[in-house]
Amino acid sequence: MKVKLQTKTLLALASVMSILTIVIAVASLASFRDFSIRSATDHTRTAAEMIRVSLTEAMLNNTIHTRDSYLDRIAQVQGLDEARVIRGRLVDEQFGTGLAREIQADAIDLRVLQSGEPIYALTDGIFSSEFRATIPYIAEREGDVNCLSCHAVPEGAVLGAVTLTASIEQMRKAAVITALAMIIVVSIFALVSIVFLRRMLNPLVTTASEIEHAVKRANVGDFSVRVEQRSNDEIGAIARHFNSLSESITTKLSDIRENVAHLVQSHPDDKGDLLSDTANTVSGLVKVSQFKQAIEEDETTEEVFQRLSEVIQDEFHFETYSIYEVDQNQKAIKIINVDGVAQAPIHWCKEDIMEKCGSCRAVRTGHHIDGTENTLICRAFSAEARRDDKCYLCLPVIQSGGVGSVIQLVVEQSHSVRLHQARPLLESYLREAAPVLQAKRLMASLRESTLNDAMTGLRNRRFLEEYAETLVNQCKRRGSAMTLMMLDLDYFKKVNDTYGHDVGDSILIDLAGIFLANVRESDLVVRYGGEEFLIILLDTDSESALAVAEKIRKAVEDHQFKAGNITLNKTISVGLADFPNDGQAFWQVLKFADVSLYAAKEQGRNQVIRFSQDLWSSMEKY
Repeated sequence: MKVKLQTKTLLALASVMSILTIVIAVASLASFRDFSIRSATDHTRTAAEMIRVSLTEAMLNNTIHTRDSYLDRIAQVQGLDEARVIRGRLVDEQFGTGLAREIQADAIDLRVLQSGEPIYALTDGIFSSEFRATIPYIAEREGDVNCLSCHAVPEGAVLGAVTLTASIEQMRKAAVITALAMIIVVSIFALVSIVFLRRMLNPLVTTASEIEHAVKRANVGDFSVRVEQRSNDEIGAIARHFNSLSESITTKLSDIRENVAHLVQSHPDDKGDLLSDTANTVSGLVKVSQFKQAIEEDETTEEVFQRLSEVIQDEFHFETYSIYEVDQNQKAIKIINVDGVAQAPIHWCKEDIMEKCGSCRAVRTGHHIDGTENTLICRAFSAEARRDDKCYLCLPVIQSGGVGSVIQLVVEQSHSVRLHQARPLLESYLREAAPVLQAKRLMASLRESTLNDAMTGLRNRRFLEEYAETLVNQCKRRGSAMTLMMLDLDYFKKVNDTYGHDVGDSILIDLAGIFLANVRESDLVVRYGGEEFLIILLDTDSESALAVAEKIRKAVEDHQFKAGNITLNKTISVGLADFPNDGQAFWQVLKFADVSLYAAKEQGRNQVIRFSQDLWSSMEKY
């Protein structure tokens, strides 16, 4: 249980006052007791001296027989309860046993007679109200009376003892009354002090309590609580400064939140947690900035999409989603990622959008599609997902004025609020990704254009320079062969000289189409230069390649090339060599294929020649 400051302070003061009261009471009682004992000691000592003097005079005056009545009178003195005389052994031997009351000795009397030392003590312990004093009579030669003149005893012998009992009850009562009075006075003082201190502490405690409440509210983002200024002292200054601080924090955080909301294009909740919302949004923007820096250094759009997929999973914790790339030229959609799996089959939308991107409402309209309340707003959403009570949010990524990509988030209908919460910050990621994706697409397109022949659309010689080593490594990794086929159109120079370069270009374009029609998609067709072409047949040895080369040769021979009103028949010569049977390096095999092509042209053209070492030996002779 939490104890408040005021309660703790008052309890501490009350404890101190209580201890002080007890100490004063005990000290007072102890002082009175000591005073009572000292007073009784002095009183009994005086009375004993009076008895000794009186008994001595009675002996000198021969009136010792009256000592009993004298002792009774002494006992009647105020403050004395009893007075008796005990005779010592030596006196009994000299004068007899004496009176009956003179031989009633107790243990204390006997101890005093034996030791010759007086004893002063309370009869029944420290709480007794009776004080007893037993004082010995010592035989002395010197003094006002020479005891040895009457007593035949050595000097210093104990002649007897006087026992006096005195009551200290009155003193004890007085001590108790005094202690009670002091306790009452101290208690009243303590009570007044506590009341005064409580009144003094009340502003501090109240202010502290209000500050505590304000801080608790601030911890949940509410900085609207203010503290009342109750005085002009330090406590009032604390309240004033706290209010000023709260006002400043509220103003600055509100400005920050508004600016951040403007950046992410969201509408903050005025009733939400100001501090937490602002901190989370700023933290999100920092991550967006880090994301932008990372994707700018990525090499391909595939890497950017992979990072975007990781953001959706790790930062927003969505497990079901799709990332689509839109090809505006072909009006088609390409699947980039589905539920964290790259190039996975389409799952959350109908397959129609793959061939007709206009079926996707986000692509068609260019703005976000919210399918949380009405899943039928986009007809392309999967009917199966709709039956499973799924809802969606589709966010287009705008590039060059059109939709370049679409991010689709899918959740259970009961979790639809997550989509609205994630949308502003996720759109910030997409805004940062959009220009980077566009730039990388443009760079890829430019790079692709530098690797392709502008007229035929085939790969060019620069492509070979960049990817030759990669092709060799692929063959080595798979343990397969690769055949290089060099092709040259026979007597092409005559076509240009006779009909012009336009007709020659038209024939080259048709020739490229024949090549592409007679090879696999995995094979590569390269315009090596002029009318010279290279076909790379992957995973194919020279024996298998001979059939392909012959098919291409026959297709060219049978084809009628048309350019305007001109129709021509042409033939082609082919030379081929394979890796790794003919050579261990790409450019070496390419050289051997070129040697084979030269042999085909030398031997009459319109034929296919496979490389052999004899051909190379013949070339070396020249």
